[in-house]
Amino acid sequence: MKEVIIPTSKSYKEYLISSLQDVEEAAAYLETFLQLDEEGREPEVLRSALKNIIDARLAGNNLSQAAKQKYQQLEQILSTSSGDEIYSLIEFLDALGYRIKLEVKDS
Repeated sequence: MKEVIIPTSKSYKEYLISSLQDVEEAAAYLETFLQLDEEGREPEVLRSALKNIIDARLAGNNLSQAAKQKYQQLEQILSTSSGDEIYSLIEFLDALGYRIKLEVKDS
């Protein structure tokens, strides 16, 4: 008889994509990356987080054409600036005593 090995757990990436299909989870996940201090920021981290959310939306067949186009535009910007503009805005708001908070829009 041939021995069959059945995986008992999903890979982390599969788990992440599955969990990010929940919009509340995705918002909390992205918010975490927007709150990283200067030392915790790496150029690819924000891009990777956004890609994971896009992948989750695609897996759930829940990505509008408009969102896809906006993501492509943002990806192009982030590929050249590493998100400096976004993090500069966050730092400016922090200096004023504000913080970015993501909330899911009402449908």
